[in-house]
Amino acid sequence: MKALMISRDASLHDEIAAQGAARMPVLRLLERRSGLRDAVERMLPEAPELVIVDASGIDADEADLLERLARQYPLAVLMLLTRGQQQDVLIRAMRAGMREVLQLPLVHKAFHEAMDRVDIQAGVTQMRDGKVLAFISCKGGSGATFLSTNFSYALASLAGCKVLLIDLHGQFGDATLYVSDQKPAMTLSDICAQIARMDGAFLASCLVHVTPNFGVLAAADDPSHKVDMQPEHMDRILAVARQHYDYIVLDVGRQIDALSLRALDNADAIYPVLQLALPDIRDGRRLLDIFRSLGYPGERLRLIVNRYEKGGRLRLADLEQALSAEVVHTVPNDYIAATDSVNQGIPLLQLSRTSAVARSLAELVELVTARRVTESRGLFDRLFSRSEA
Repeated sequence: MKALMISRDASLHDEIAAQGAARMPVLRLLERRSGLRDAVERMLPEAPELVIVDASGIDADEADLLERLARQYPLAVLMLLTRGQQQDVLIRAMRAGMREVLQLPLVHKAFHEAMDRVDIQAGVTQMRDGKVLAFISCKGGSGATFLSTNFSYALASLAGCKVLLIDLHGQFGDATLYVSDQKPAMTLSDICAQIARMDGAFLASCLVHVTPNFGVLAAADDPSHKVDMQPEHMDRILAVARQHYDYIVLDVGRQIDALSLRALDNADAIYPVLQLALPDIRDGRRLLDIFRSLGYPGERLRLIVNRYEKGGRLRLADLEQALSAEVVHTVPNDYIAATDSVNQGIPLLQLSRTSAVARSLAELVELVTARRVTESRGLFDRLFSRSEA
């Protein structure tokens, strides 16, 4: 989307330009004008789709120029950025057809939520046909939450996909803590309680936004609200999510209940996560037997071995024979890097980009998307330059 920015504040322009560059699709600022009069007198040769007006720089005698600006760019969406109460400007902005009003200093989450609405209004956002990928632990402590959260971040950062992670843990879900220090404003139970409002914009407003194209829907934080979450709610949530995200990753946890079972029914692929140990193999066999009894086809079940070390007494071939299933991916054991990532709430790709686990996550992204990213220095350079900024 192409935009005109009207502001005297160069740092605000740079801030919005940086946020816009990180969006999918990209928001590109064509020009910056110092004020409304400058914008009206110097029209752009190419009409913008969005006009962003910094009201803090508007003089009282310039407010009437808002309507003139709207007439000059009749097809553009107008967004007003304001500090404090500017009643006269707000009234004139409403008359001019201003659709979005945001407070300064800019809150990035609010800006991206507004941009999502603008994209939909402008017809820029196309409906997606997202894939649902479910990560489930064969045994407690297998590392499924670590993998689902860090894989989701890798999908968004390395492959440029729009990704949603849904934490389905019945109690004590903590997926957000693995990748962010933000406190969730809404949870899965809150969405279920307001399921009639479910659409793309409402879903986006309920997420913890780790990056502009990666958000986490937190698990219900109150077990008493679990009765309000019905299996048909999951059908609705995933149907909407498929339209707005390239990938929906489910952190199922270990307990299979009516809600998580409905989510698994909707999954395009299920990734049971286990370690190469006898207790994991035993529980993994039980879990796969349940899935087979439910009629899940074998090609949907894709084993991942976490904390894998070569040379042990148990081999991958032994596990595959015991479970009658193929291991599609192994994640090497790097306890220090993984623990540092979890303790700091920072995705491992940001914190330890040279670790073996980081490379393994990139390989898993390649496997899922059928796109090469490991050898693409441009993708890695963009990711790591952002993490070092």
